[in-house]
Amino acid sequence: MAKELRIKKGSRLGNCHVVEDILGEGSFGIVAKCRNTETNKIEAVRVYKSEEGVLEVAMDEIAILKRLRRLNPDTCNIVQCNGFFFDKENICISFELLDLSLQDYLQEKNPRGLTTRELRPILHQLATALSHLHSSGIIHADLKPPNVMVVNRHEQPLKVKLIDFGVARLVSAVNQGDWMGTLHYSAPEMLLGEPFNESVDMWALGLLMVELATGCQLYPGKTEYDVLRFIFETQGQPCDDVLDQTRSMKLNPGYEEDQKIFVSLVKSMLSLDASRRITAQEVLKHPSWEERTDINDRSPDPSLCATSWEGHGDVIDQSVAPFQSASSWQHCVDLNDQSPAPCQSAGEVCIEIPHETNTENIGWFRRIIRRIMRAFHTYIY
Repeated sequence: MAKELRIKKGSRLGNCHVVEDILGEGSFGIVAKCRNTETNKIEAVRVYKSEEGVLEVAMDEIAILKRLRRLNPDTCNIVQCNGFFFDKENICISFELLDLSLQDYLQEKNPRGLTTRELRPILHQLATALSHLHSSGIIHADLKPPNVMVVNRHEQPLKVKLIDFGVARLVSAVNQGDWMGTLHYSAPEMLLGEPFNESVDMWALGLLMVELATGCQLYPGKTEYDVLRFIFETQGQPCDDVLDQTRSMKLNPGYEEDQKIFVSLVKSMLSLDASRRITAQEVLKHPSWEERTDINDRSPDPSLCATSWEGHGDVIDQSVAPFQSASSWQHCVDLNDQSPAPCQSAGEVCIEIPHETNTENIGWFRRIIRRIMRAFHTYIY
């Protein structure tokens, strides 16, 4: 793709961005690490191909970013956009440069999953980001590990930010039958062509947290039918009474409460009934979780397998400006105005199940384990 766009190290994009490296390539274009010669700062520049359809995606993303510029990117855990410009016929969007994606971090840190201590601040920060998006009437629609960036991998607890608003939509602009995002993280109502809203982001957040905890995608599949079959297989039959007759493995009881909270929250995100699915604000207000979420705790995290669950773990209404099309914005919007808003492996799976966790959670969690193991043609019962 970089060759197709004739972009390489040393290339100049627009008037003041010099390419230092190619960070990634995709169907829409590339992301380049650039030095802004006017500010002497390093930035990440997304370069879109000049093709029909792709240009529309670029303009849609710019329109969404315009609506988000009222939010403080640090307190709202959303990537900071520095502006956009043209390089010949290509649209370029400049962002702050972040460290690496959550997907890459997982593979680097522990492909079998993160510890409970690491999961807590990630969930809290992503719920914060989604709460601000949803309060602004926006659906991200493509939440997944590659679209969450770690700000600094060496900082603990992790600071993460939500990126890539290429398929984001206004809730009011979504039509029945629309489909967007990535198949493996799509909510069942979206796959079935039913009306949907911002709750699809909470479904994706639930799947993302399970993946971070286990190192495996919960509902892989090549088609909508595959994914739906896996969903209904896991969250439907067999019933809990049958599964509870199987053996359970003991867990150090000192950490059992954290796991019950985590499983309970993920279950609420993965409700098949979208109207009953937990919201981002409800996640943030969850009393039991909130008591255990200390994102200012900088103590080092022991190197443990998260899937063994042995981690030593201890919104705000945004009024929406009148909508403007991206094309009307491109000549008059200054994204450099950053004034803060008033808002505030498939490897061996080694999950251990709490011995005394309530029946409902045990049955649900065991079905998850069976789904993961079937994906890799392995059985544990």
